[in-house]
Amino acid sequence: MNSAENNSVEKSYAPSNANTSNANKSLDKTLIDNGIITPDQLSIALSEQKKSGKPLGEMLVDLGFVSEATLRDSLSKVFGTASIDLSTAIPDPDALSLFPRTFSVKYKVLPISLDREENTLYVAMSDISNIMVLDRMRVTIPSKYTIEPVLAGESEIIKSIDDFYQFELSIDAILNEIETGEIDYNSLDFHGSEYSHPLVRLVNAILVDAVKQGTSDIHLEPEEKFVRIRYRIDGVLHQVRSISKDYWSSIVVRLKVMGNMNIAETHSPQDGRINLKISGRKIDFRVSAQPITHGENIVLRVLDRSKGIVELDKLNLFPENLSKIHLMLARPEGIIIVTGPTGSGKTTTLYSLLNHRNSVGVNIMTLEDPVEYPLDLIRQTDLNDTQKMDFSSGIRSLLRQDPDVILLGEIRDEDTANMAFRAAMTGHQVLTSLHANSALGAVSRLKDIGVSPDVLSGNIIGIIGQRLIRRLCQACKEGRKPVGIERRLLSLPEENGNESEIPMIYEAKGCKACKHTGYKGRFAAIEIVKMDDAWDDLLANNATFSQLKKHAEESDFTTMVDDGIRHVLAGNSSLDEISRVLDLTSKL
Repeated sequence: MNSAENNSVEKSYAPSNANTSNANKSLDKTLIDNGIITPDQLSIALSEQKKSGKPLGEMLVDLGFVSEATLRDSLSKVFGTASIDLSTAIPDPDALSLFPRTFSVKYKVLPISLDREENTLYVAMSDISNIMVLDRMRVTIPSKYTIEPVLAGESEIIKSIDDFYQFELSIDAILNEIETGEIDYNSLDFHGSEYSHPLVRLVNAILVDAVKQGTSDIHLEPEEKFVRIRYRIDGVLHQVRSISKDYWSSIVVRLKVMGNMNIAETHSPQDGRINLKISGRKIDFRVSAQPITHGENIVLRVLDRSKGIVELDKLNLFPENLSKIHLMLARPEGIIIVTGPTGSGKTTTLYSLLNHRNSVGVNIMTLEDPVEYPLDLIRQTDLNDTQKMDFSSGIRSLLRQDPDVILLGEIRDEDTANMAFRAAMTGHQVLTSLHANSALGAVSRLKDIGVSPDVLSGNIIGIIGQRLIRRLCQACKEGRKPVGIERRLLSLPEENGNESEIPMIYEAKGCKACKHTGYKGRFAAIEIVKMDDAWDDLLANNATFSQLKKHAEESDFTTMVDDGIRHVLAGNSSLDEISRVLDLTSKL
């Protein structure tokens, strides 16, 4: 560790209003119990501390026994608060605007993110219990915001204050700086702070802006003379801006550096991953680079852990569907399959099912390509990082790990399917996804892959088919009575009936709250086949799709179309949106 780091270590890691010896005891125990320091090192540090009068944490860093980052994380455990590595944080201009730079310098605090929905300001502090500083911050910011302190190293805070406040951070301001200044677009050899280079800040600003707008995918698309930027929000692409082609190559290089990709390779597809902390949340970006006519096309999938794991009861399911899923999860062995095309929310549903089963008494193992959302207690294997393992061989390995529940990211081929069913037949509950158009279509798909009817029968717990539907903005949706063909689609009586019994339906209007789209958020329209003896008999007898469909119509099966129409009548979405996603011709 260099002398600059030593001299700028946190000066008051122990709370300013706490008993220092008690804090030191807690820190001692945490560091020793976690094998970070030895008792001998602690003895030396305590001896030196008596001579210098420095806090124990600073003394340990000065002696080189721990790094500042390790000490920060350990202290966050001692004091029961969150910590942050500011080197991975991206500045939030909205948060920074609440404190002038002079204030942050004086009190050594840094506003790192602002959650406007929760009215919470997250502030990095080295002494999270300094009441005087906390009071000064509360007086400075609007009263509607609450302050959430986050532990960070003092040297990190001082460096980040210089970085974040010194340079423009909004997209428009950065673009203006680039267009009016002399920039070496091809240089990524940043001397000093990387924030001195506007292209670094431009990439960061785009990522922050996309996350704040609830984007699921960021499309950076080079044309002959310019680069188009589009965000996919609630399943629909929106063009947000166009930028000059002059500095596109440097932006691509920056994204590749962030995603640990090969910057010299421009003629082959590449994949990477970026991990950042934005608006106080851990955000992962899956980066895909594809060579096209005008350069490399970049698409970033945004994986927001706080939104990707939804409790089962909050999936906006109708009670009977939720009840079926609970009954399916109660069966200890067999396969639960979630079907749908790419982007239909299969992963979110699977994680919700998995999270519902997650407890200390259940051993859950997963095979994913890649792991999208880390979960506590669950042993997750990322096949992206495992060159010697595929889904089929991975299941064989997992079966030796004494699992109760296995999550298999996707059934892709015959070997994987047969191993998944073998796991189900040997007393395990298996959760997986499959690309199929419907719940009933999953049976035909499994047969095409090579799973025999005898194996299918008795081993499938249930199949969930789904599509994502945009939710109407509750602030501006407009109600009216359905007319003409709409009544036929909704199975309502003709207009000569009793109009007072005809329910209202709603359509999109658009307002500031939904950015004038008329929609805000999405939910799943689903259909569920909950297997029983009758279904198993049909599968064993190699029933055709028509026979399966006939049985479904005679049972309590509710199609995705019917589920979507229920959401229209409930005011959750519009008929236009349902017809955009689902084929309603069967209702005519």
